Amino acid sequence: METERITRTEPRWERRKEARPQELMDAALALFAEKGFAATRLDDVAHKAGVSKGTLYLYFDSKDELFKAVVRSGIVPAILEAERLLEDFAGSASALVEQIVSGWWHLMVTTHLSAVPKIMISEARNFPELASFYHDEVISRGKAMLVRALQRGVSTGEFRPIDVEAAVHILMAPLVMRAVWQHSLGCMDREPVRPEAYFQTYLGFVVRSLRRETPSC
Repeated sequence: METERITRTEPRWERRKEARPQELMDAALALFAEKGFAATRLDDVAHKAGVSKGTLYLYFDSKDELFKAVVRSGIVPAILEAERLLEDFAGSASALVEQIVSGWWHLMVTTHLSAVPKIMISEARNFPELASFYHDEVISRGKAMLVRALQRGVSTGEFRPIDVEAAVHILMAPLVMRAVWQHSLGCMDREPVRPEAYFQTYLGFVVRSLRRETPSC
């Protein structure tokens, strides 16, 4: 009976090898969000994922590489999809902007990846190489997409003339702030605004502020 019991018990580190990288990335992101990037040790990540530190090193050489893997596997594919949307989109500029910011909202606010903006804002000065990576892979590409979408609306007359570069920063600030808020002072909010209500209100402000005013008769 004892032999049978031992045979049936599968240690966590004997699970399918292909599942391990994702488990390690999930553990790392949870710890980065909880403790901060600087305070998280690879020993902590291995323990949370239920593997040895040696096993962790089979997949990732460093804490930096773990964070980059989180971004490359969770965020970059969504950016690629949005970039393809931008190339093929045949609808209005308003609809295009709405789809881009809706995609960002869903990924970066309503999933576990919402911790990433808070991590980067708090750690960027201390880890400039990591900040440069995130800026190049995520921020610059996201900004470029919104610039093109806004320029399309201005050039067709759908949007009023605006400073497009400034408008992109204004568009993104409330979304980034919402992601940071829920991983910081949001825990003290006694009457939190429902995420969907926040986003729909934000979207209404965006669309109305961009559209060219129709002259009244």
